[in-house]
Amino acid sequence: MINELLTTWEETYKKGQLTLWIFLSLKESSKYVTEIKEFIEKNSKGTIICEEQSIYRSLRKFYHVKIVDFELKDGHKGPERKYYYLTSLGKELLEKFIQRNIILFYNNPIKKLID
Repeated sequence: MINELLTTWEETYKKGQLTLWIFLSLKESSKYVTEIKEFIEKNSKGTIICEEQSIYRSLRKFYHVKIVDFELKDGHKGPERKYYYLTSLGKELLEKFIQRNIILFYNNPIKKLID
């Protein structure tokens, strides 16, 4: 019972986290989609596994609202790849999101509850 409830909660949680993880990966450096996917899986310790199509859909949406842009660079073995990066608007948006929604977890009363 507890595992089923936990799985359901985690699936809902993960869907809402994809944007944050994409932004964090691009804050580190510009990346193409496979690198974004690998960053997310590695840094979430395998708890968030996403399909490249989901990342592409998100990036197209972010590009449309000018929070992400890309540049074409040579691929390792083949055609050019799109390397995505956060625009200045995207960086500002991430910073404001972190200030409003992430930093609160560092608040001592909340930290004590988590610990």
